[in-house]
Amino acid sequence: MSESNWGRWGTDDERGALNLLTPEVVRAATACVREGRPLSLSLPIRGATSSPAPTTVPHLRGRPLPQHFMSVDAGDYAAGARPIGAGLRMADDAIVVTPHGTTTHMDALCHMWTGDRLYNGHPAGRVRSYGATRCGIDKAGPVVGRGVLFDVPRLRGVRHLAAEDRVSAEDLAACGVEVRPGDIAVVRTGWPLTWQDSPEAYWAGQPGLSAGAGRWLAGRDVAMVACDNAAIGGLNERQLADEDLDDDLHLIFLWRHGIHLAEMLWLEELAATGRTDFLFVAAPLAIEGGTASPINPLAVL
Repeated sequence: MSESNWGRWGTDDERGALNLLTPEVVRAATACVREGRPLSLSLPIRGATSSPAPTTVPHLRGRPLPQHFMSVDAGDYAAGARPIGAGLRMADDAIVVTPHGTTTHMDALCHMWTGDRLYNGHPAGRVRSYGATRCGIDKAGPVVGRGVLFDVPRLRGVRHLAAEDRVSAEDLAACGVEVRPGDIAVVRTGWPLTWQDSPEAYWAGQPGLSAGAGRWLAGRDVAMVACDNAAIGGLNERQLADEDLDDDLHLIFLWRHGIHLAEMLWLEELAATGRTDFLFVAAPLAIEGGTASPINPLAVL
């Protein structure tokens, strides 16, 4: 396995392993559609200003929750809006979302790095408060490919993994899923189910991939990795990763291999189908220079 994908798609590349999603790979992925049934793999976005979101939606402790303001005929939020015509009524929205740690989202390649270089050697100094002019989420484009599900709790015969569990390369291999270059690897830990017990249970740490599992996936040329936990890798009780720089999952995927990440998926309905391959579809918002974007991933069965 190559230690990195830097230079593989040229010195100017900002899409990383998404370059593996060629027209031929996308066309082949459509063969996974056998029922024509789409499933959403997203958690809901519930604004803390308009619902009991702090108790109903999994999120990392201390992260700013989505803010959702509504207006009806300019009576609430959008002061100064003009009527749109006699007899017509209108409602509008204003939404503020911090994607990381609060909702289903996709990480950009500029989200994590070490030293003074982003993925592919782009200067890290191009990431500023006004946005990243290199490797932002707007450079990713839509993701359409063959999704493959690694249902680790099913493999182990448990409802969900324990907070201290780390998914190994051997676990992934034991799931018996064939992995092809350009696949989107979707890993289920079942951890969002702990939110039904209490936020404290969810915040007690999180299971996730080990560094060995990350290298196993990168070595199989996956285009993207998606998981139902909050950080792909595991978290301790302080909601931090314990790995050093060599083994940090974000550095293995985003920085070294240009593999985009999707986090905080909801995979329970997909797991209940027993399907391990499907058409995966997701499109990040074209947020110029963004480090992430909310997404609503779909599994088309």
